[in-house]
Amino acid sequence: MTTTEYRPATAEVSPARRAGALPVTQRRVLLSEWTKLRTLRSTVYSLLAAVLLTAGLGIAISAARAGHWAQEDPRERLFFDPTLTSLSGGYLAQLAIGVLGVLLVTGEYATGSIRSTFAAVPRRLPVLWAKAAVYALTAFVLMGITAVVAFLGGQAMLSSKHIQTSFSHPGVARAVLGAALYLTVVGLLGLALGALIRNTAGAIAALFGLLLVLPLIVHFLPSSWSDAISKYLPSNAGQSVMQVVRDPMSSSLAPWTGFAVFCGYALVALVAAAVVVKRRDA
Repeated sequence: MTTTEYRPATAEVSPARRAGALPVTQRRVLLSEWTKLRTLRSTVYSLLAAVLLTAGLGIAISAARAGHWAQEDPRERLFFDPTLTSLSGGYLAQLAIGVLGVLLVTGEYATGSIRSTFAAVPRRLPVLWAKAAVYALTAFVLMGITAVVAFLGGQAMLSSKHIQTSFSHPGVARAVLGAALYLTVVGLLGLALGALIRNTAGAIAALFGLLLVLPLIVHFLPSSWSDAISKYLPSNAGQSVMQVVRDPMSSSLAPWTGFAVFCGYALVALVAAAVVVKRRDA
Protein backbone atom coordinates (compact mmCIF):
# COMPACT_ATOMS: atom_id res chain seq x y z
CA MET A 1 0.00 0.00 0.00
CA THR A 2 1.46 3.29 -1.07
CA THR A 3 0.89 6.54 0.74
CA THR A 4 0.82 9.99 -0.71
CA GLU A 5 3.02 12.51 1.01
CA TYR A 6 0.98 15.14 2.76
CA ARG A 7 2.36 18.69 2.48
CA PRO A 8 0.61 21.30 4.63
CA ALA A 9 -0.36 24.59 3.05
CA THR A 10 2.12 26.47 5.23
CA ALA A 11 4.95 24.77 3.41
CA GLU A 12 4.21 26.88 0.32
CA VAL A 13 4.43 30.16 2.20
CA SER A 14 7.62 32.15 1.79
CA PRO A 15 10.02 32.34 4.75
CA ALA A 16 9.42 36.09 5.05
CA ARG A 17 5.67 35.58 5.28
CA ARG A 18 6.04 32.75 7.80
CA ALA A 19 8.13 35.09 9.92
CA GLY A 20 5.30 37.57 9.91
CA ALA A 21 7.10 40.15 7.77
CA LEU A 22 4.99 43.10 6.72
CA PRO A 23 4.78 44.12 3.06
CA VAL A 24 7.05 46.95 1.95
CA THR A 25 5.13 50.18 1.43
CA GLN A 26 6.31 53.72 0.82
CA ARG A 27 4.88 54.74 4.19
CA ARG A 28 6.98 52.14 6.01
CA VAL A 29 10.08 53.16 4.07
CA LEU A 30 9.42 56.78 5.05
CA LEU A 31 9.13 55.79 8.72
CA SER A 32 12.36 53.82 8.46
CA GLU A 33 14.23 56.76 6.95
CA TRP A 34 12.81 59.10 9.57
CA THR A 35 14.12 56.78 12.29
CA LYS A 36 17.57 56.79 10.66
CA LEU A 37 17.60 60.57 10.32
CA ARG A 38 16.64 61.38 13.90
CA THR A 39 19.00 58.82 15.46
CA LEU A 40 22.17 59.83 13.60
CA ARG A 41 24.61 62.00 15.57
CA SER A 42 25.60 63.74 12.34
CA THR A 43 21.99 64.95 12.01
CA VAL A 44 22.09 66.71 15.37
CA TYR A 45 25.51 68.27 14.80
CA SER A 46 24.83 69.41 11.24
CA LEU A 47 21.39 70.84 11.88
CA LEU A 48 22.58 72.56 15.06
CA ALA A 49 25.42 74.13 13.08
CA ALA A 50 22.96 75.27 10.40
CA VAL A 51 20.68 76.86 13.02
CA LEU A 52 23.52 78.64 14.81
CA LEU A 53 25.04 79.91 11.57
CA THR A 54 21.73 81.11 10.10
CA ALA A 55 20.44 82.85 13.21
CA GLY A 56 23.63 83.74 15.08
CA LEU A 57 25.65 84.94 12.13
CA GLY A 58 22.71 86.78 10.61
CA ILE A 59 22.10 88.71 13.82
CA ALA A 60 25.82 89.39 14.31
CA ILE A 61 26.23 90.75 10.77
CA SER A 62 23.14 92.92 11.19
CA ALA A 63 24.60 94.36 14.41
CA ALA A 64 27.91 95.03 12.65
CA ARG A 65 26.21 96.81 9.75
CA ALA A 66 24.23 98.96 12.16
CA GLY A 67 27.36 99.81 14.12
CA HIS A 68 29.20 100.97 10.97
CA TRP A 69 26.24 102.61 9.26
CA ALA A 70 27.70 106.09 9.56
CA GLN A 71 30.79 104.98 7.61
CA GLU A 72 28.86 103.21 4.85
CA ASP A 73 29.41 104.29 1.25
CA PRO A 74 26.40 106.23 -0.18
CA ARG A 75 25.90 103.61 -2.88
CA GLU A 76 25.91 100.84 -0.30
CA ARG A 77 23.29 102.73 1.68
CA LEU A 78 21.17 103.20 -1.43
CA PHE A 79 21.01 99.48 -2.19
CA PHE A 80 21.17 98.21 1.39
CA ASP A 81 18.93 95.17 1.84
CA PRO A 82 18.02 94.76 5.53
CA THR A 83 16.24 91.46 4.87
CA LEU A 84 19.14 89.85 3.04
CA THR A 85 21.54 91.15 5.70
CA SER A 86 19.65 89.38 8.47
CA LEU A 87 19.53 86.17 6.40
CA SER A 88 23.20 86.26 5.41
CA GLY A 89 24.08 83.45 7.82
CA GLY A 90 22.44 81.12 5.32
CA TYR A 91 25.47 81.44 3.04
CA LEU A 92 27.51 79.37 5.51
CA ALA A 93 24.59 77.31 6.80
CA GLN A 94 24.17 75.85 3.32
CA LEU A 95 27.43 73.97 3.82
CA ALA A 96 26.13 72.18 6.92
CA ILE A 97 22.80 71.41 5.27
CA GLY A 98 24.45 70.16 2.09
CA VAL A 99 27.00 68.01 3.91
CA LEU A 100 24.26 66.33 5.94
CA GLY A 101 22.40 65.57 2.71
CA VAL A 102 25.53 63.85 1.42
CA LEU A 103 26.06 61.89 4.65
CA LEU A 104 22.52 60.54 4.69
CA VAL A 105 23.45 58.45 1.66
CA THR A 106 27.21 57.96 1.75
CA GLY A 107 27.16 57.07 5.44
CA GLU A 108 25.23 53.90 4.61
CA TYR A 109 27.62 53.02 1.81
CA ALA A 110 30.60 53.57 4.11
CA THR A 111 29.26 51.22 6.79
CA GLY A 112 27.78 48.69 4.37
CA SER A 113 24.31 49.08 5.87
CA ILE A 114 23.01 50.09 2.43
CA ARG A 115 23.00 46.36 1.56
CA SER A 116 20.53 45.67 4.35
CA THR A 117 18.44 48.64 3.25
CA PHE A 118 18.23 47.45 -0.33
CA ALA A 119 17.63 43.86 0.77
CA ALA A 120 14.59 45.07 2.69
CA VAL A 121 13.49 47.32 -0.20
CA PRO A 122 14.67 45.56 -3.39
CA ARG A 123 13.09 48.12 -5.72
CA ARG A 124 15.53 50.71 -4.27
CA LEU A 125 13.89 53.88 -5.61
CA PRO A 126 11.41 54.09 -2.70
CA VAL A 127 14.48 54.40 -0.45
CA LEU A 128 15.84 57.36 -2.41
CA TRP A 129 12.46 59.12 -2.51
CA ALA A 130 11.94 58.50 1.20
CA LYS A 131 15.35 59.91 2.09
CA ALA A 132 14.68 62.98 -0.04
CA ALA A 133 11.16 63.55 1.33
CA VAL A 134 12.09 63.10 4.99
CA TYR A 135 15.14 65.32 4.78
CA ALA A 136 13.40 67.99 2.71
CA LEU A 137 10.53 68.27 5.19
CA THR A 138 12.86 68.30 8.20
CA ALA A 139 15.17 70.91 6.69
CA PHE A 140 12.34 73.14 5.52
CA VAL A 141 10.53 73.20 8.88
CA LEU A 142 13.69 73.74 10.92
CA MET A 143 15.26 76.31 8.61
CA GLY A 144 11.93 78.10 8.17
CA ILE A 145 11.71 78.68 11.93
CA THR A 146 15.39 79.63 12.04
CA ALA A 147 15.02 82.10 9.16
CA VAL A 148 12.20 83.87 11.01
CA VAL A 149 14.34 84.07 14.16
CA ALA A 150 17.28 85.40 12.14
CA PHE A 151 15.08 88.00 10.47
CA LEU A 152 13.49 89.24 13.69
CA GLY A 153 16.81 89.31 15.53
CA GLY A 154 18.56 91.04 12.65
CA GLN A 155 15.88 93.71 12.35
CA ALA A 156 16.12 94.33 16.09
CA MET A 157 19.83 95.10 15.60
CA LEU A 158 19.18 97.33 12.58
CA SER A 159 16.43 99.25 14.33
CA SER A 160 19.06 101.13 16.36
CA LYS A 161 19.80 103.08 13.15
CA HIS A 162 16.20 103.00 11.91
CA ILE A 163 17.17 100.97 8.84
CA GLN A 164 15.07 97.91 9.65
CA THR A 165 12.17 96.49 7.66
CA SER A 166 9.12 94.35 8.49
CA PHE A 167 7.21 91.36 7.18
CA SER A 168 4.57 93.67 5.73
CA HIS A 169 7.09 95.25 3.36
CA PRO A 170 6.75 93.89 -0.21
CA GLY A 171 9.03 90.96 -0.85
CA VAL A 172 10.14 90.41 2.75
CA ALA A 173 7.94 87.39 3.53
CA ARG A 174 8.95 85.84 0.21
CA ALA A 175 12.65 86.35 1.02
CA VAL A 176 12.36 84.77 4.48
CA LEU A 177 10.43 81.83 3.07
CA GLY A 178 12.92 81.72 0.20
CA ALA A 179 15.82 81.31 2.60
CA ALA A 180 14.24 78.13 4.00
CA LEU A 181 13.42 76.88 0.51
CA TYR A 182 16.94 77.57 -0.74
CA LEU A 183 18.57 75.67 2.12
CA THR A 184 16.14 72.78 1.64
CA VAL A 185 17.06 72.43 -2.03
CA VAL A 186 20.76 72.61 -1.12
CA GLY A 187 20.16 69.61 1.13
CA LEU A 188 18.44 67.72 -1.69
CA LEU A 189 21.30 68.56 -4.04
CA GLY A 190 23.78 67.17 -1.51
CA LEU A 191 21.69 64.03 -1.09
CA ALA A 192 21.54 63.51 -4.86
CA LEU A 193 25.30 63.96 -5.23
CA GLY A 194 25.86 61.49 -2.42
CA ALA A 195 23.72 58.89 -4.22
CA LEU A 196 25.52 59.56 -7.50
CA ILE A 197 29.10 59.47 -6.21
CA ARG A 198 28.71 57.16 -3.16
CA ASN A 199 31.84 58.64 -1.60
CA THR A 200 31.62 61.25 1.17
CA ALA A 201 34.73 63.25 0.26
CA GLY A 202 33.95 63.18 -3.45
CA ALA A 203 30.31 64.21 -3.05
CA ILE A 204 31.17 67.04 -0.63
CA ALA A 205 33.87 68.27 -3.00
CA ALA A 206 31.38 68.25 -5.88
CA LEU A 207 28.80 70.12 -3.79
CA PHE A 208 31.28 72.78 -2.67
CA GLY A 209 32.56 73.08 -6.22
CA LEU A 210 29.07 73.80 -7.56
CA LEU A 211 28.04 76.21 -4.81
CA LEU A 212 31.29 78.02 -4.00
CA VAL A 213 34.14 77.36 -6.42
CA LEU A 214 32.29 77.65 -9.71
CA PRO A 215 31.04 81.21 -9.01
CA LEU A 216 34.62 82.26 -8.19
CA ILE A 217 35.94 80.82 -11.44
CA VAL A 218 33.23 82.53 -13.48
CA HIS A 219 33.94 85.81 -11.68
CA PHE A 220 37.43 85.92 -13.23
CA LEU A 221 36.14 85.47 -16.77
CA PRO A 222 35.75 88.52 -19.04
CA SER A 223 32.87 90.65 -17.75
CA SER A 224 30.72 90.02 -20.81
CA TRP A 225 30.97 86.27 -20.19
CA SER A 226 30.72 86.53 -16.42
CA ASP A 227 27.54 88.63 -16.49
CA ALA A 228 25.90 86.24 -18.92
CA ILE A 229 26.84 83.06 -17.07
CA SER A 230 26.94 83.88 -13.36
CA LYS A 231 23.21 84.48 -12.92
CA TYR A 232 22.51 80.90 -14.04
CA LEU A 233 24.95 79.24 -11.67
CA PRO A 234 23.24 77.12 -8.99
CA SER A 235 23.96 79.23 -5.90
CA ASN A 236 23.55 82.60 -7.63
CA ALA A 237 20.24 81.58 -9.17
CA GLY A 238 18.90 80.07 -5.96
CA GLN A 239 19.91 82.94 -3.69
CA SER A 240 18.02 85.48 -5.80
CA VAL A 241 14.85 84.41 -3.99
CA MET A 242 16.31 85.87 -0.77
CA GLN A 243 16.80 89.36 -2.20
CA VAL A 244 14.35 92.21 -1.67
CA VAL A 245 16.36 95.26 -2.77
CA ARG A 246 17.80 94.74 -6.23
CA ASP A 247 20.73 96.64 -7.67
CA PRO A 248 19.71 97.77 -11.20
CA MET A 249 23.29 97.14 -12.31
CA SER A 250 23.05 93.52 -11.20
CA SER A 251 22.39 90.80 -13.76
CA SER A 252 20.69 88.45 -11.28
CA LEU A 253 17.51 86.63 -12.22
CA ALA A 254 14.08 87.49 -10.84
CA PRO A 255 13.49 85.83 -7.44
CA TRP A 256 11.21 82.95 -8.38
CA THR A 257 12.81 82.52 -11.81
CA GLY A 258 16.21 82.08 -10.21
CA PHE A 259 14.85 79.68 -7.62
CA ALA A 260 13.18 77.64 -10.38
CA VAL A 261 16.55 77.38 -12.15
CA PHE A 262 18.15 76.18 -8.93
CA CYS A 263 15.41 73.61 -8.44
CA GLY A 264 16.11 72.45 -11.98
CA TYR A 265 19.71 71.65 -11.03
CA ALA A 266 18.56 69.65 -8.00
CA LEU A 267 15.90 67.83 -10.03
CA VAL A 268 18.40 66.80 -12.70
CA ALA A 269 20.75 65.53 -9.99
CA LEU A 270 17.96 63.56 -8.30
CA VAL A 271 16.81 61.99 -11.57
CA ALA A 272 20.41 61.02 -12.41
CA ALA A 273 20.78 59.58 -8.91
CA ALA A 274 17.58 57.56 -9.34
CA VAL A 275 18.83 56.07 -12.62
CA VAL A 276 22.22 55.17 -11.13
CA VAL A 277 20.81 53.74 -7.87
CA LYS A 278 18.43 51.51 -9.78
CA ARG A 279 21.04 50.15 -12.19
CA ARG A 280 24.17 49.51 -10.17
CA ASP A 281 25.02 47.07 -7.43
CA ALA A 282 24.76 48.22 -3.82
